[in-house]
Amino acid sequence: MTETTIVFEELTSTNGKRVGRATIDNPTALNALTLDMLEPLHKQLTAWDADAEIAAIVIDASGDRAFCAGGNIVALYKGMTGQGDPDYPDRFFTLEYRLCHAIHMLATPCVAWGHGLVMGGGMGVFSAASHRVVTGASTLSMPEIRIGLFPDCGATWFFNRLPARLGLFVALGGARLGAQDALVSGLADRAIDHAAKAEVIDALTRITDWSQPHAAVDRVLRQSAKDHPAELGASKLLEHAMTIREATDAATLSGIVGGIRKLGDAGDPWLVEAATNLDGGCPVTAHLIYRQLRHGRYLSLKQAVMRELKMALQCTRHPDFAEGVRALLVDKDKTPHWHFESVSAVPADYVDTHFRAPWDGDHPLRDLPDVKP
Repeated sequence: MTETTIVFEELTSTNGKRVGRATIDNPTALNALTLDMLEPLHKQLTAWDADAEIAAIVIDASGDRAFCAGGNIVALYKGMTGQGDPDYPDRFFTLEYRLCHAIHMLATPCVAWGHGLVMGGGMGVFSAASHRVVTGASTLSMPEIRIGLFPDCGATWFFNRLPARLGLFVALGGARLGAQDALVSGLADRAIDHAAKAEVIDALTRITDWSQPHAAVDRVLRQSAKDHPAELGASKLLEHAMTIREATDAATLSGIVGGIRKLGDAGDPWLVEAATNLDGGCPVTAHLIYRQLRHGRYLSLKQAVMRELKMALQCTRHPDFAEGVRALLVDKDKTPHWHFESVSAVPADYVDTHFRAPWDGDHPLRDLPDVKP
């Protein structure tokens, strides 16, 4: 294990080509990302992308429980509350968003093997890959409403690509998505049995024709999905698509929140959980999500992550994020005392402050490219 808890290796392929593999190796923390992991991962992925001999990239993780359960939220909490490095939150979010944007921009095909929990920042990394693989044990979620943050790492961009306001529902309810949900919503590309991971990676190294690398990788994954199908449950998103559509069919946030809360009486535990998450979640976060997705619908990826950085750093400067982390992960009393008691009590100008730059001068992500090279 490296000091950064990421293992990098280059696997020999054919015709002088190689496959780069980055393994998140922090299983005791559900492979959560730390500040020390972000820069080396970004640097290595960028170097591989610039290397003509690297034909493909694989991002996977150690252990059987999680691909990546997000960022090290407790370290962020310590930075926000004076118990740790006060610069940690700003540096972490800036590097995390830079990393996720870089993965989106890779010209080299990138396979993300999303086995187990794929949460928060892990969703950002996974969603950014060109070839996203889920397994029968995959659970995707962005439950930031429970801690006073918001779905970030490009969620403005990828949640807005889900049909019929499903992204809004998933964000407001912190809904958990299985592998079948990920496939039908377009959040994943292939479902493959996790036991076949080593065989799939080996098959990538045995590709003989790299003239069209993305197509070559897709052929391997397509065949692997046929030869080693994952055991998939039913899609809750598909089952309840019309119910979700009706619940979120309102002209105001209050109307949408009311519609989702009524799903708590629907009798399906999956819908009840989403309604419960929203009901006990941060009222300010509900406003942030609503404005984030509604006003960010037509933003480019670069514009989206630039806006998200403003929002994230403002969340570290407002009380709810630290309070949500305290209640859920530090004291674990699960009784957060939110700054406002309800969605209707949150003033519009208070929400406005979360979309203003907290820094002087140029945007820290101003140099990000708009399109792939």
